[in-house]
Amino acid sequence: MPTDSHTTHQCRYHENNQHICREIAGDSGLCYWHDPQVIKNNPDDIHKLEQFARQGGQLRGISLNHAKLANIDLVRHQEKIGFDLSNAELYRADLSGAHLFNIKLENASLMKADLRDATVHCANLQGCNLLGVKWLGAKIENMHTGNTLRQERLARAAKKAGDTERTTDYLEQAEEIYRDLRKAADREGLFAMSGQYIRKELTMRRYQMPRYCLKRIISKTIDLFCGYGEAPLRVVGFSLILILISAVLYFFSGLQYGDQLQVFSLNNDFGTNFMLFLNCIYYSVVTFTTLGYGDFTPIGFSRAIAAFEAFTGSFTIALFVVVFVKKMTR
Repeated sequence: MPTDSHTTHQCRYHENNQHICREIAGDSGLCYWHDPQVIKNNPDDIHKLEQFARQGGQLRGISLNHAKLANIDLVRHQEKIGFDLSNAELYRADLSGAHLFNIKLENASLMKADLRDATVHCANLQGCNLLGVKWLGAKIENMHTGNTLRQERLARAAKKAGDTERTTDYLEQAEEIYRDLRKAADREGLFAMSGQYIRKELTMRRYQMPRYCLKRIISKTIDLFCGYGEAPLRVVGFSLILILISAVLYFFSGLQYGDQLQVFSLNNDFGTNFMLFLNCIYYSVVTFTTLGYGDFTPIGFSRAIAAFEAFTGSFTIALFVVVFVKKMTR
């Protein structure tokens, strides 16, 4: 938080004695750019801010609420690291058409900001408040929003404090943000990014449901199986696990091969039991894929296992085809 500096005429903004602003302070004790009471909507503010940034001014924590900054260029050209506007306030700021490539806005607020047709490639928006941002036409390739939104963290804190109403409110906000980001990614043809956002959107919606209700259980199951249709490898992983578990169960419950009973026994040597286990894996694969060659047949409890595996296998293969085709055709 900003605190007083030892120099009375110097802007008192600094963060934990770091990132000190050395601009001349106004009557509020803050400089023009850090003073939240000053609305930056003068015609020459765009040029002044660009010049302030390029001269090494302290951009962290600046207040640009309601600022009119359409088409501003805040790109640090010929540099790998962009300008740092962490903790900045840009509530309802007009940034339409702005050039914000590689900009850093960690823990800033872009709430209801206008980013239409802006270039936000490679921007770092981790911890940034993105509620109500207008993304239409924005270039967002390789934009980083972090693993969790600010609203998600606030929802967890509210849940820990037992505040159900605030928890639900923050989760609804997070769902709205992910939905807006997903739509923006779809418009830009960034389908991999869109897939990540739709999974997060549906996860936020699931968290709003009663913990043990049927809809939430079904939603969680779909997420585990296929990541809401965005993770075909989860289907493959589930298939391999099911095949292996079923093989272990066949190994101990027994299979019939011709007139011979194939079942684990401590009296068998290691080689015999190992070959038996390989046969059980083979039988599990042909049962899962519903090939059913007929060389091995289940007996006793193995019949129930085989029936369950065959039903689940046919469903899982169909699910994989649907999810895989969906991903490839996007």
